Amino acid sequence: MLACRTRRTSKPSPCGSGLIIRDIVSIETDTRSASLQRYLLIAIGGAFGAIARYLVGVFAAEHFKSRFSIGTFSINISACFLIGFILEYLSRHTDMNPAWRYAFAIGFLGAYSTFSSFEWEAWSDITNGAFWIGLLYIGASVIIGLLAVGLGSVTARSVS
Repeated sequence: MLACRTRRTSKPSPCGSGLIIRDIVSIETDTRSASLQRYLLIAIGGAFGAIARYLVGVFAAEHFKSRFSIGTFSINISACFLIGFILEYLSRHTDMNPAWRYAFAIGFLGAYSTFSSFEWEAWSDITNGAFWIGLLYIGASVIIGLLAVGLGSVTARSVS
């Protein structure tokens, strides 16, 4: 939301029509400040998302010895749940600062979710002779991911 701000002068500065140059500069500064805040929130969220992705991947690799890519699968399914929950929750709680969308949905989940890794692993399975494992991985990720988004959304509604 833009606000009319004036510096101390002897002339009044009207809000709305008739803005003078110094008011426009003030509005542009407010907009730049808001953009910087968004970038910082995305960066901070992204840092935490990247760390969480790494930790979940390491945990899965250490505890589940399988040809199926359980680490990436777990990350993608939990990210589907989280994006369903977060976006539903924030849309229902309009009193919360909308900047949280930048931190969580774009920053954290953007770094945490690994769709490109998912695609690479599926491609590798299919092209390296594990055709059925690759198809199972794709099918399970898409179907269970969609169910996780719905579950996250329904859970957020019940928390409201």
